[in-house]
Amino acid sequence: CFGAKIGKKCHVYPKAIIWAPWNLEMADHSCLADDVICYSQDTIILGERVIVSQGAHLCAGSHDYNDPEFQLITSPISIGADAWICAQSFVGLGVTVAEGAVLGARSVTFKDLQAWKIYAGNPAIYIKDRILRS
Repeated sequence: CFGAKIGKKCHVYPKAIIWAPWNLEMADHSCLADDVICYSQDTIILGERVIVSQGAHLCAGSHDYNDPEFQLITSPISIGADAWICAQSFVGLGVTVAEGAVLGARSVTFKDLQAWKIYAGNPAIYIKDRILRS
């Protein structure tokens, strides 16, 4: 709707806020929970089975605070398959969250997160590897 590219069986909960839907791409089975803010001034891409939990903020825009005119700057956000952005976390512009990475609740990242690793804190730091049980 309104230009978003939405895959099969995606869940966008009714209280999710999507600033510019035409800049949102969601692969199959991905999810934006209630109170998620997609500040999609640039492209935001969610891979397959990505979960963005309640109250998380994906922020693809900011301002150049060194510019006297405070110009808008944007950079895309990419979240790889099977990643989880936990409740009330913040992902800044230009960040790539690799496949299977987890950003813990209320954590903040302005840096890329590596595949199958768990991060937490403000700023988010590596905690441990994510190992799926078989």
